[in-house]
Amino acid sequence: MGASNRNTRTAVILTSVAFFFVFLAFVTPYWLVFDGKLSANQQKFNNLGLWEVCLVRFQDIHKWYDTLFNGCMWVFEEEYYIIHDYLLPGFYIATQFFFTLTFVLSFIGILFMFVFLRSPRDDDRYIFILLTTGAVQVFGGLFGLIACIIWAANGDSRDWMPHWGNNNMGWSYACACLGTLIHIPAGSLFMVQARRERYKRLNEISNREAASEYSPDDYPRSLASSSKTGVQTDI
Repeated sequence: MGASNRNTRTAVILTSVAFFFVFLAFVTPYWLVFDGKLSANQQKFNNLGLWEVCLVRFQDIHKWYDTLFNGCMWVFEEEYYIIHDYLLPGFYIATQFFFTLTFVLSFIGILFMFVFLRSPRDDDRYIFILLTTGAVQVFGGLFGLIACIIWAANGDSRDWMPHWGNNNMGWSYACACLGTLIHIPAGSLFMVQARRERYKRLNEISNREAASEYSPDDYPRSLASSSKTGVQTDI
């Protein structure tokens, strides 16, 4: 049943840890954070995640509206429509897209991992489950890597959030990077185990075929038949 050797046990542990970090990064709003080194009157931004932004007396940069934004809201909130062109640049949407793929594949990987843990080794689907569990995690890790690279290149740029020099990558982004990097070796271990299981099954099949060709029960029968033939010939 399930994780019967060190390779699969390690893969299960890494998969669980990776999903934990990816989940934290997906739901927490600390991909970009204000360092607190400005006075309260100067501060316009506090923190931001994939789906939530916290602003402090932030006003439309074009000065077309007098609305001041305070507090934390969903980034697609209707009230933010007047600053959507500023709040939702292309790189931010791309990061959301690729990391959402990572989260979905990470969740699917966890589901397949539980299926794997409940599957006996002689199950016909055992190798398929191993391959699928590994493949979705590797792809999830690659998509997450793209998201992290995009964010690293643009997240704290001077063209986005105010006072860019006082904005730093937050712990949610660190979780995203860790989860992404752990998913790749976790998935690889499942795929390596699938290959080992395939070779084991091929060896077992070849051994059974060889044993059936040289069955020890056939030798006495052939010897007995040849002895009878020889006796009849002598007579």
